[in-house]
Formats: sequence, structure tokens, C-alpha cells
Amino acid sequence: MASVHESLYFNPMMTNGVVHANVFGIKDWVTPYKMALLVLLSELGRAGTQLGLLERRRLNRLLLPLLQGPDMPLSRLRKAIEESCPHLASSVHIRLKLMAEGELKDMEQFFDDLSDSFTGTEPEVHKTSVVGLFLRHMILAYNKLSFSQVYKLYTALQQYFQNDEKKNGIDESDMELTNTEELEGKMEKEELDVPLREEEISCSGPLSQKQAEYFLSQQASLLKNDETKALTPASLQKELNNLLKFNPDFAEAHYLSYLNSLRVQDVFSSTHSLLHYFDRLILTGAESKSNGDEGYGRSLRYAALNLAALHCRFGHYQQAELALQEAIRIAQESNDHVCLQHCLSWLYILEQKIFDSCVLLEHSVNKSLHFGLPYLASLGIQSLVQQRAFAGKAANKLMDALKDSDLLHWKHSLSELIDISIAQKTAIWRLYGRSTMALQQAQTLLSMNSLEAVNVGVQQNNTESFAVVLCHLAELHAEQGYFAAASEILKHLKERFPPNSQHAQLWMLFDQKIQFESAMNDGRYHIADSLVAGITALNSIEGVYRKAIVLKAQNQMSEAHKLLQKLLIHCQKIKNTEMVISVLLSVAELYWRSSCHTIALPVLLQALALSREYSLQYLASETVLNLAFSQLILGIPEQALNILHMAIEPVLAHGAVLDKGCAMFLVAKCQVASAASYAPQKKIEALESALLNLNEAKAYFAKVDCKEQLRDVLYFQARLFHTLGKTQERNKCAMLFRQLHQELPAHGVPLINAFK
Repeated sequence: MASVHESLYFNPMMTNGVVHANVFGIKDWVTPYKMALLVLLSELGRAGTQLGLLERRRLNRLLLPLLQGPDMPLSRLRKAIEESCPHLASSVHIRLKLMAEGELKDMEQFFDDLSDSFTGTEPEVHKTSVVGLFLRHMILAYNKLSFSQVYKLYTALQQYFQNDEKKNGIDESDMELTNTEELEGKMEKEELDVPLREEEISCSGPLSQKQAEYFLSQQASLLKNDETKALTPASLQKELNNLLKFNPDFAEAHYLSYLNSLRVQDVFSSTHSLLHYFDRLILTGAESKSNGDEGYGRSLRYAALNLAALHCRFGHYQQAELALQEAIRIAQESNDHVCLQHCLSWLYILEQKIFDSCVLLEHSVNKSLHFGLPYLASLGIQSLVQQRAFAGKAANKLMDALKDSDLLHWKHSLSELIDISIAQKTAIWRLYGRSTMALQQAQTLLSMNSLEAVNVGVQQNNTESFAVVLCHLAELHAEQGYFAAASEILKHLKERFPPNSQHAQLWMLFDQKIQFESAMNDGRYHIADSLVAGITALNSIEGVYRKAIVLKAQNQMSEAHKLLQKLLIHCQKIKNTEMVISVLLSVAELYWRSSCHTIALPVLLQALALSREYSLQYLASETVLNLAFSQLILGIPEQALNILHMAIEPVLAHGAVLDKGCAMFLVAKCQVASAASYAPQKKIEALESALLNLNEAKAYFAKVDCKEQLRDVLYFQARLFHTLGKTQERNKCAMLFRQLHQELPAHGVPLINAFK
């Protein structure tokens, strides 16, 4: 058994110019790069007061990433030092050159002189400082080397220096053909704090334990906060495999491999890495050392809990329930209340897939507050608010609940949950049809500074909350006719969240929906139909609904009706009230187009009842507009005008530009229909007022390039101008109508029989 242990942890060897000296407790080894750092520290001590305050400050800021990061080529190290202190970079280069071109005894003497840094009443370096610990680790690692290993280290140093000399020789020959100012500009742009590139890691050989821990923590932080700056999934997995090759029991590497597999939705690899992570925790005894006899049981119950979360993420609910039952059983045996609260939260998520119940969630929030788990309690409140928003609770009560959770966030500095809370408010205001409030919340989140301390150059804002808010912002701009601005936001989203990132599906869906609406407005139904497949792949319900809209626009009424009926039954089953109301409005429009106006009324009344029951104000306003249109068709325009005043204000305040145009067009139609019974003078005033409303509707439709509705408005205007005897204006509208009529296909449906 001892031989197996030694083969895993005691393996002095030489790979890629790196001498390993990981000998029973020595978790670092000497490399040519680290010798260059030792020379830098030695020269820094010699310079003393000769260095200016600004130069010394720059060097101090430079040292920590150099000590923690992986080995890098000498040329990049020199460039980093030159940016802080050119004179010191020259001294380091000369010292390394003398050592590499000298004899072995020069390197021996150099390590002997390093110990002098700790001597004297006022030593240059304190033993317990970061630099002092690094020097002591290097001296200890060097003293443990055998003579053959010392010789290999010396030859590796020579090779390290010669590679830099060869590269400089090539660069000098190229410099004659390159502008000096461009080279200086490139040097200024290069920073040391940027995330590690693949070639810089792979050329550095195996990492020491501290370097590996720094690499893992950096990549884990990037995966959480700014996935675009982390290594690509393939590159990161390659480096993790390299780490595990030299230390298979490195548990943290297995966990990062698990996170990396989740990025690409790899079920097998993520499960494999997660199980290996908890196995290694038990094998190395890390948990038992920190948690006593409970360590092994703690690993087992949290392994089962994480496995349940993994299965739930991939939609394997039966396997998730079995794993969760195992975690609950072990946690109850160990009397672990914290683990039980996490299990209760996941139990609610699994139960939610079957039926809606807030009892478990309320119990979880109360218990989490009792045991001092603010993060879990806040997540419970967020879930409770989301559930009650879908259940139609009043917005003021939901905002009060979110205010209570915000107090927890600010009290415990939970910046991630602050972002989630603001994104939740944005989505709730969008659900209730208050686009102005949603826009305000989105801008609040985008202008916030993060509370978390992150490295220089790391974008903290590449989280799911920001993806959600930016998607809503793009859709809001598109609804107001600012398609160029929406396109810029989507372009920014694509840069922040590349297609292979875990939140990319959010902007993909919104991008497809915006393109679909633009194509429908423009009358390009064949393009809209081609986008349906992409929307269906991302959201099946949205895809089916938009397929029905395309069929309706193409006058395929029976096919559209069948599709909408199936979708209605499905949405009622899963309690998607917002989509149920949208489907009912589309069904009512089908009845209008089929001249079944009386059948449309009960459908619209059902939609109105649902929208008011669930506090969906904007959908309620849109339903009232449809009811007004039905009354207009049935010959009671005065009653239609009366109820229009109830609904038009929310539409004009929070509605999309297309809906505003349709509302104003409907008002004009009702005014014209009502004017038939007026006295001549009053009739002329009513028609002129209708013309003003038509001009406003035309401006709205032109903003979103809705040519079909523009054609209808121009037709109506031409008729009104003819009635008023304004020949010149009538001819102008008639000419514009003819141009659009020739461009667009005629559906053979009377213009009065379509609200939208």
C-alpha cells in the first residue's frame, strides 16, 4: 500500500524542462521561470532606494500575479517588467545571461546568496510575507534536489534563455519591416491580468499545487461571472486532464471539469466528474479532517444532493427524486439541518413539475431564516414571488415581498441575488404590461456596480440576470420601432454570451422573435414561416403560436384554427395563462375573418375575465380593444367608442407601436361609423377628427414599417378626403395606396374585418 501511495505523490521527474520536487509536503518545485522571478526579487532588493515610488508601486502590483500564475516565456516576463521599470528589466536579463552562459557553480552561488535576504536586524524580506514564503519554498525545493536534478535544472535554464534569444533574433529581423509606433502600441495594450491563453498554459508544463489552485479559482470565477474570458470548453478540459494526469486525486479539478461539462450540456461527463469529485474528497480525507467523523457522511449526502440537482437540470426528474430521497435520508440520520433545507428547496422544484404548491416553499423560507441561511431564504422568496405573479397576485404585494428580500441582500452583501431580484422585477412588470417600469428596472441593473471584488479585466456582468434584462431591453426597443437599437443590443449580447455559452439560448429566442415580428410587419410571411422552426426549437409553445399566426396571415383559416385549439388545450393544462389569453384573441380574430362575429364575443369575454383575474392589465386592454371592434362590426359604434376610452390609455402609455397604431385606427373607424347619424356640421368635425387619428396611426405604422396596415389607413384616408371634397389630398392617398397595393398581395378580405 505504501508503494502505491508513493507512486501517486512522490514522483521526481523531468518534463518539458521542469524539475519536479514534490517530496512529502513540498508542494512546489523549481523551474527556469521561477528562477527568473528569483532574479527579479534579488535585483529589486539590490535597487533599494534607487527605484522611484511610482516604479516600486508598479512592481509590487506586478509581483502577485507573477508569483501565482503559471510559467510564462521569458520574452513575456521581460515585457511585463519593462512596462513597470525598464532599467530593472535590463538588469534581470543581464543577470540571467551571466548565469545561463556561465557554469553550474554560478547557479549554486545564486541560491546560497538568496538566504542572505532574511538576515540582519532589518531584513530585505520578511519570512512570513508573500515574497518571503515564495523564496523559502524555492530554497527548500532546490536543497531537496539530487545532483542529477540540479544539472537538469541548469540545462533547462540554459534552454529557457536560448529560446528567448532565438525569438529575439527573429523579432529583430522583423522589426526592420515594422513601424516602431505600432510595436509600442501593442506593448501598451498587453496586460498581465488578462485571462490565461491556451498556449501560455500548455507550454508551461505541469503546474505546482499553488499554481493549479490559482488557475482553478480563476477559471471558476470566470465561468461564474464572465464566461467569454474563460478558456473554451475544449481547451479548459485539456488543461484539467493535464492536471489530473499528474495528480488524479485533485478533487477541485474534478469539480471544475463538472462545471465545464455543464457548459456544453454533456450529461455523461458532468455526472462522471461530479462523482469523482466526491470520491476524491473521501479518499483524500479532506472532509474528515475539517469536519471530524461527520466528514464522510457529509460528502455522501451533498454528493446525492448535487446529483439530484444535476438530474433536475437535464430534466431527469425521476432520477433526481431518487437521489434527493437518498440525500434526505442521510441528512436526517446525521441531523444536518442545513443540508435538509437545501433538500427541501429542491423538493419544491421537483414537486412544481407535477403540481403548484407553495406550502413547501413557505416552510423552506421560514426554516432557512431560522437557521441563518439568507441566501437560501432569499431564493425561496424569489420563487414564491414568481409563483404568485403567475397566479395573478397584485403587483404592489409582490414588490413588497421583493423589498423584504432586498433587505436581506444588502444586509449580507449578496450581489448576485440583488441582480436576480432586479431582473425578476423587470420580468414581472413586463408580465403585467408595464413596459415603462420594466425599462426603468432594466436600466437600474445595467447601471449598477458589482459588490464582488473581481480581477482587473473581468466583466462581472455576464450573468444570467444581465442576459435576461438585456433581452427584455432589446424586445422593448423593437416594440417601439427602434430595430437598429434592438439589433445593437442583440449584437452586444452575442459578444457577451457566445453561442456555446450556457445563457445563449435566451438571446437566441428573443432574436428569432424580433426577426419574426419584423417579417410579419413587412408582409414577408415566407420569411416569418422559415423562422418558426428556430423559435420552436428554443420554445415549443412560442413556436406553435407563431406558426398559427403565419397560417392566419396566409388565410389558411382551418389549419390555423386546429393548431390554436390544440395549443389552447395544452396551455390550459400547464396553466400558462398569458399564452391562453393570446390564443383566445387569435381565435376571436379567426371568427371575424370567417364573418362569425357573434361567436367571437364569448371567446373575448373569456379572455377578458382571465386577464382581469390574473392582473394582466395590458392583455385586458388589448381584449377590450377587440371587444370594441366586435361592437363596431355588430353596428353599435357609439358603445364601441365608450369602451375604447377605458382601454386606450394603457395601450398608448405602455403598448407596442403596432398596438398603438391599431388602437388609433380603430378609434378612427368608430368615429366614422358614429358620424353617419350626426348633423352635417358635426359630421364634418367628426370626420376631420378621424383624419387626425388616422395620421397618428399612419405615423405609428410607418415607424415599424407595417405596410399592410399602412395600405388600409391610406384607403380609409382617401375615402374620407373624398367625402370632405379634398381632391388633392384624396389623390395623394390614392396614389400611395396603389403603390402599396401593387407591392402587397391582396387577401380578398374586406378591410373593415380586421382589427390588426
